[in-house]
Amino acid sequence: MGLLFEQIDSQPSVIGEITLRRRKIPALGDRDIYEVKLGEEFLMSSMFVDAEVALSDLGLAETEGDNLCVVVGGLGLGYTAVAALKHPRVSELLVVEYLQPVIGWHQQEFVPLGKDLNADPRSRYIHGSFFDMAIADPKTGGFDPAAPGKQFDAILLDIDHSPRALLHDSSASFYTTHNIRLMARQLKPRGIFAMWSNEGEDEEFMAVLREVFIEVDCHVVSFFNPFQNRESFNTVYVARKPD
Repeated sequence: MGLLFEQIDSQPSVIGEITLRRRKIPALGDRDIYEVKLGEEFLMSSMFVDAEVALSDLGLAETEGDNLCVVVGGLGLGYTAVAALKHPRVSELLVVEYLQPVIGWHQQEFVPLGKDLNADPRSRYIHGSFFDMAIADPKTGGFDPAAPGKQFDAILLDIDHSPRALLHDSSASFYTTHNIRLMARQLKPRGIFAMWSNEGEDEEFMAVLREVFIEVDCHVVSFFNPFQNRESFNTVYVARKPD
């Protein structure tokens, strides 16, 4: 079976010490589980990825046309990004990540999906703050540093635990009508904004989305949790920009 626990890397980041580790849980067989911690807080795990994959699948299912240009906000362990690349209509994928060590783990292929992202010419890592880029003046900024003002077919966001449970207080102002509307400038007409959440439907955030978008839905993504021996769930918000 090999080692049951291994710390692969630990580095300082702009929001604290971030650590990548790999472990095996005998009850789950010989499968490697990759985990990322920020200080003592768990940020992400490869144990439960159904909703991260669903973020791409549900969001991109609502897009229209071909040659899709897509932004993923939050690289994590790469599951949302790789799921997006499995859609043949995607021609370009920008993965925006604030923490340089997380990008480095993928570039150096310390995590399993780094190889897939590195090998696909459609994919590009963008080091920066999703939240700052989202509200940037389109004349001078945006998600693509090489093309200020560029518009995208879909923006898929998975950074905070929910609109209320934030990774860092600095992102709190994003979940407002004003800043969501600023972000929507970077979507093409009828483009899609989709977002993962670790919590149930947030009616206050749904109201914000309805101020900016049309066809706003919140999908429940269920999965079995072997530790609790019951079903758990995450949610995925999906909203369309008007014509």
